[in-house]
Amino acid sequence: MPTLPDENTMYQAIVRRDASFEGLFFLGVRSTGIFCRPGCPARKPKKENVDFFASAKEALFAGYRPCRRCRPLEAKDQTPPAIRRLLADISVHPQQRLTDSDVQRYGLQPSQVRRWFKKHHGLTFQGYLRSLRIGRALSLLDKGEKVIDTAFASGYESLSGFTGAFKKKMGRSPACSTGVPVVVLSRLATPLGPMIAGASRQGVCLLEFMERRMLETQFARLEKRLNARLLPGPSEHIDQLRRELDMYFQGHLHEFKVSLALAGTEFQMKVWHALQSIPYGQTRSYRQQALMIGQPKAVRAVGRANGDNRIAIVIPCHRVIGENGQLTGYGGGLWRKRFLLDLEQENLK
Repeated sequence: MPTLPDENTMYQAIVRRDASFEGLFFLGVRSTGIFCRPGCPARKPKKENVDFFASAKEALFAGYRPCRRCRPLEAKDQTPPAIRRLLADISVHPQQRLTDSDVQRYGLQPSQVRRWFKKHHGLTFQGYLRSLRIGRALSLLDKGEKVIDTAFASGYESLSGFTGAFKKKMGRSPACSTGVPVVVLSRLATPLGPMIAGASRQGVCLLEFMERRMLETQFARLEKRLNARLLPGPSEHIDQLRRELDMYFQGHLHEFKVSLALAGTEFQMKVWHALQSIPYGQTRSYRQQALMIGQPKAVRAVGRANGDNRIAIVIPCHRVIGENGQLTGYGGGLWRKRFLLDLEQENLK
């Protein structure tokens, strides 16, 4: 656990609204039950009325609600400006090949870029570029382009190099890959931490917290269920999801409209559709959920199907609690479940 500065130093930072202390501590105001960032523009509290915390998570566990002015749970943009420019150029020209010298022209060190992509995308920078080129190639093949034309349009210098790279990534040759389903993956920043979103052509099929232990298992299940390949890249469905999540966390959206592509057994699909029918700001027990699908004895099976839900928040398994009213298991952690329930309750007032 990080060591906090001394209380007098922290309080003086609050008085000065010193944003340089951002991330070092959070403050909770006992009279309001609200917690804030050090640089919050709200009225300064008295020192004896303040609790200090090393993390937003600690403040949440202590019963404080996030401030609506400074939004202490809002994810700060962790993408350096130079990398943002690099990503913007890549999105326009995904077929281009970039060397270490090219990267340095953005004011970046190649080692810095490699670490950032490994941390945020689980791929090396060059692996990310290769995946984008394969994704572009699949799109061109599906449109009826010839293999040789697709190879050069996707940034490959030879047909053999393209065929080898494609087969290694997709498990089949380009000529046999027309119509192969692809799930596009993208990282989203949220107030509850980074999430990974996935979308097929039909809609969003994945939204998980990146720290979830079962994430790799969910990837494998999704590939098997859809007979698809997972590749990084852009998606209109994910763009819409990002906008709707922002509105949801701001309290302005109570029902998601983004298209979904559910992939599960017949029983799981029934359970997930029942989850979507639970109104915003309300909860159901597992027993009530079992009754909703007409299988009152399937309480345990309903719980397992909830745990297998791959589209967190949008398919609101966080709205299911124990019969005694207590919070029960949640793949993203109980503190996130509490936050989501409190957020919805607060925005019903």
